[in-house]
Amino acid sequence: MLLSWQTALKMAAALIAIALSATRVRHRWTPAFIATAKELSLVLGLYALWQYAHDLAVNKTAGAMEHAMWLWNLERSMHLPSELSLQRALIDHKLIMQFLNVYYGGMHVPAVGILLIWLFFRHRERYSRVRTSLALMIAGCLTIQMIPMAPPRFFPDLGFVDAGLRYGLSVYGRGGSGMSNQLAAMPSQHVGWALVVGFAAVTISTSKWRWLVLLHPVLTILSVTATANHWWLDGVVAGMVLAVAYGTQRGVAVIRARLRAPVAVLQ
Repeated sequence: MLLSWQTALKMAAALIAIALSATRVRHRWTPAFIATAKELSLVLGLYALWQYAHDLAVNKTAGAMEHAMWLWNLERSMHLPSELSLQRALIDHKLIMQFLNVYYGGMHVPAVGILLIWLFFRHRERYSRVRTSLALMIAGCLTIQMIPMAPPRFFPDLGFVDAGLRYGLSVYGRGGSGMSNQLAAMPSQHVGWALVVGFAAVTISTSKWRWLVLLHPVLTILSVTATANHWWLDGVVAGMVLAVAYGTQRGVAVIRARLRAPVAVLQ
């Protein structure tokens, strides 16, 4: 189960207190410990903000079904592959659907956590850039999610099946009693986070096995769609938000570099 924003915030505050106390200890590992505690508190703080903003979106439900039908019709006009056809091809394969349900509910947060830990300890010079891009992407997604969007599984009349409920692996629960906001389908943060993991691993790692990490975004896209938790365009928009976040960060970095560059003095 995911941490609540209150718990994450308390953990962040505790880590800050520990880091401040550690400044009085003289040991060769103290600077590294303080840096780690501060960064972990920052990540927990960002996580708490994400959860809090996500909770706020729960109360925005008006128009969710209408928005989803508009999106469905838009996808048909764009001749995108049908989510319904994909689900029908897989829904009766119990082991596959159980795997996809578990992957949908349990892999997005751990994968990002592993990525950040790996970057912090193995590629510290690239860590802050990835963390900031992730934070900007989350902020962009949360802003869009203030416009409610129902997921495909809310439309059994179209033929969609709630795969989580069918196989007893729903993270939402029957009747909307679960821990996550069911009407924040657009954009898919599952897909957005998976794209961050895949892109960072491929561009930063030098291992010949790094390309296998791309299985994570592929499986994520498959899981969110086949389980009827997201539309195709939910993932597409998440990718666009990530591109904007990355571009914004790059633009700010270029501006800072130009401002810091020595100005030539006219003779």
